[in-house]
Amino acid sequence: MHGYQANLELERREVRDWAGISRPQVYYSLEKLERLGFLRGARDKEPAAGPERTVLAVTATGRSALSDSLEREDWTTQRERPPFLTWIALSWLARPGVFAKQIQRRREFLKSELAREEDVLHSVMREVGHSYHEAVWMLKLTIKQFKAELEWLDDLERELSHRAEARNPDYARQ
Repeated sequence: MHGYQANLELERREVRDWAGISRPQVYYSLEKLERLGFLRGARDKEPAAGPERTVLAVTATGRSALSDSLEREDWTTQRERPPFLTWIALSWLARPGVFAKQIQRRREFLKSELAREEDVLHSVMREVGHSYHEAVWMLKLTIKQFKAELEWLDDLERELSHRAEARNPDYARQ
């Protein structure tokens, strides 16, 4: 397929929800992969309608490089750093009332995203026809994470009245 088709497919599959890649990055990446010999121009019945419409195919070198990359340990040993946790760490500096307001905003966002991901899961299930597929597994994990965070927000709200400064702030310096 060509870059335009790749972008359409990413949109259709809602890949940008879990992979931070923009339209320009797709074209840049395709060009770079072609320069590295991982992709090559492929025959197409239609003449190219511009550089972004050049049909590309994966080369044997490209398949091998992908296989090598998928064996790297760092896929399994990295932690995510969600921006919301950074906000939590800094929230003690917020004005009065902001913490509760932001928690409510986060809750509404998570509920909305949860509903959307559940709709996407149903759509993917219709497309693939079974639940033993990477997209299904990824969506199920995302849904479980949203549900777990919503439960965690309940805990935060229950504990908020007990919020206090550290009792032993010099402990870490010892």
